Amino acid sequence: MSELEIFNDEQGSLEWFAARLGIPTASQFHTVMAKGKGGGASKTRETYMLKLIGERMTGELMDNFNNAHMERGKRLEAEARDLYAVTKGVWTEPVGFLRRGRVGASPDSLVDETGLLEVKTKLPHLQLEVLLANKLPAEHRAQAHGQLWIAEREWIDFVSYWPGLPQLIVREYRDETYIAEIKSAVDEFNEEMDARMAAFEKQFGKQWFNPKPRLPRTLDPATEFVNLEEGQ
Repeated sequence: MSELEIFNDEQGSLEWFAARLGIPTASQFHTVMAKGKGGGASKTRETYMLKLIGERMTGELMDNFNNAHMERGKRLEAEARDLYAVTKGVWTEPVGFLRRGRVGASPDSLVDETGLLEVKTKLPHLQLEVLLANKLPAEHRAQAHGQLWIAEREWIDFVSYWPGLPQLIVREYRDETYIAEIKSAVDEFNEEMDARMAAFEKQFGKQWFNPKPRLPRTLDPATEFVNLEEGQ
């Protein structure tokens, strides 16, 4: 297994973008594993692969837009992390990005020596749903265990939070069988992406690949796209 690299560059910096550019990350492992009709690859998987290839060709992360709602989400995640640390009496260390070979993950924190933290902020009606279920939501399972695989940690605490409502904390331990399924799906995905990239290079030429990483676009309230790199 490849050596783990830890990037603590500020989120949104060129170094942070360069670390994750063009590789599948844990938040999208459910997409990598998704099946379409008849058991074949899903359309969402195909779209995700083309987006990653596009990242390598343009040097710009796809679907990485900032707006007021996302900025609020970041603040709420910080609140949830602080509340979690006090509630559990543990030490947390925020990290920027974890990369192991050709896969990566962005857990919200390392916890003590063997744990991880993943925080989700959910609107009140959704927070009530997860509180009633009192378990890790199925849509987050691949991300959680993908992070455990990449970080080689023993457990992850999933936290769901909204101000004014109880905080949900659910601990998941490594499921080696499921982690093996994730790894197999991701390895197959990367191999397929290599073949697609080779075909694109042959068709369009190598000059379209491996540009310098670029800052992302920002979505402003007026729904116009602003290129931060150009200062427009």
